[in-house]
Amino acid sequence: MNEITIGKIREAHDRIRGRIRRTPVLTSARLDELSGASLFFKCENFQKTGAFKARGALNAVLLLGEAEAARGVATHSSGNHAAALSWAAGLRGIPAHVVMPRTASRFKLASVERYGGRITLCEPTHKAREEAAARIVRETGAALIHPYNDPRIIVGQGTAALEFLEDVPDLDVILCPVGGGGLLSGTAIAARGVKPGIKVLAGEPEGAADASLSFSLGERRPVEHPASIADGLLAFVGDLTFPIIRRQVDGIAVVSEEAIVAAVRQLLEVLKIAVEPSGAVAYAAVAEKRVGIAGKRVGIILSGGNLDLDRAPWAKPVP
Repeated sequence: MNEITIGKIREAHDRIRGRIRRTPVLTSARLDELSGASLFFKCENFQKTGAFKARGALNAVLLLGEAEAARGVATHSSGNHAAALSWAAGLRGIPAHVVMPRTASRFKLASVERYGGRITLCEPTHKAREEAAARIVRETGAALIHPYNDPRIIVGQGTAALEFLEDVPDLDVILCPVGGGGLLSGTAIAARGVKPGIKVLAGEPEGAADASLSFSLGERRPVEHPASIADGLLAFVGDLTFPIIRRQVDGIAVVSEEAIVAAVRQLLEVLKIAVEPSGAVAYAAVAEKRVGIAGKRVGIILSGGNLDLDRAPWAKPVP
């Protein structure tokens, strides 16, 4: 499955829709007033496993043939994809081998364990993660399900935007966060497939702004030692996702750490929902006035709600 089209996204939605949640769209007159636009929030924080990652992971697992599936699946992830793949593998009754950085929070490790994932810890570098995952694949024969650089993942993630535009068809703009680019590339294909004139934008943390840099240069360019409170967005944009982003996305806004923290807090205080820092980055771009949306109808994907309360941005560190 190499072709990534709106048709493939519709097929993925038909495949997974019975086992995922059709997440709600929330609005707020107060946030509209603050932004000068009409905002619509697609709440993937209410998705299975707490993030949009369940969509792509389930699609990938369901596409495996019986013999391939029997050997299990493997991946590397900072947390949300690890939990999602463990959950999806559990639905099919197959093992999930997950490589996670040793710096991963206890909260996210516990989530993966709860869904039955078999965790291998590694050094917190992209190279270490990929090498450990490759070793597990060699040793077990498990199928590698990359967290974002995989057509099965991209079309699965695109189902969130497909639902969004079914529920709110007259959006002028759609925004989501970008890390490795699976959600953004899937969102762009889905949104433009449904509504060709829609504007597609993304938010990215200033400490891990490789997608923005690559987008401006026209070629993939990593950021050395990426760092952000939005730990789910530290991945380097993929060689499969980047060409889609370059063709289909209108812009990537870089936001400050302070704006991300403020966005998490404001979403909790105003919408009364818990959104993790990575999931709040697209709204942070709006709140920090990094995107031109005045008077527009703007769809914002809140991509996850796995907020570790022991590490909440405004909390004192727990010993």
